[in-house]
Amino acid sequence: MAGLALLVVDAANVVGSRPDGWWRDRAGAAARLVESLRQGVGEPYDITVVLEGAARKGVPPGDEAGLRVVHAANSGDDTIVDVVASAREADAHREILVITADRELRRRVEEFDARTTGPSWLRERLDGTTPSA
Repeated sequence: MAGLALLVVDAANVVGSRPDGWWRDRAGAAARLVESLRQGVGEPYDITVVLEGAARKGVPPGDEAGLRVVHAANSGDDTIVDVVASAREADAHREILVITADRELRRRVEEFDARTTGPSWLRERLDGTTPSA
């Protein structure tokens, strides 16, 4: 049986997609996003969320029950590309979906045969406004 599809979340891009005051508390916004991801997205995925900058203070790095938190040492985009490249190297056939609206990041991860979609796809699932397939 094949493993679950991998969902890679550009946390900065997802958090920044909603003008809810996240800029006043980046760590808190990251913690809220990760907590929402812990509840699931309505479909079975292994989830990796990449945090950068001040957002890293909101959630420690680590793995737990299908959710992996990665702290970017420098560029969040470079870290996301590294996560996707490693996943592709480990399994050439695994479905990988990257959540970002960043055009350049989309181009970079698509080179590893990852699919991409924007933050609204994830927000709809986290908010419960889109039924599961």
